[in-house]
Amino acid sequence: MPSTMDYADRLRLADLRVTRPRIAVLQAVHAHPHADTEMVIDAVRAVLPTVSQQTVYGTLHTVTAHSLVRRIQPAGLVARYESRVGDNHHHVVCRSCSAIADVDCTTGNAPCLNLAHDNGFLVDEAEVIFWGLCPNCSASQPRT
Repeated sequence: MPSTMDYADRLRLADLRVTRPRIAVLQAVHAHPHADTEMVIDAVRAVLPTVSQQTVYGTLHTVTAHSLVRRIQPAGLVARYESRVGDNHHHVVCRSCSAIADVDCTTGNAPCLNLAHDNGFLVDEAEVIFWGLCPNCSASQPRT
């Protein structure tokens, strides 16, 4: 996991002011891949007990807008945040427990899919979510 100095450097490179809440949010997202907002708030408050919920929400918005973290929101689930950015990877989600795991590009380089027709769009990203059962949930399913 990157150090506090690495997080400060990342913030500076994104032309963002370095603050303790921003560093704590980046640390939380790196430490807890696919964390929802409440998980990030809890992790940040473990380091900065008096930080407000609104500060964490605002910081997540800012660091996402500057591509320091990535926000994903599979259908029917709350938004999740991850530190793996810039590689256009995909996700697999468990239908039973909502566990999320990363899946590398399925075909070629980003955006990892080939369109039959792009309708004039300059496509730079594809968001693919695979659904199924994670190993724990599939092991608990009765065999027929």
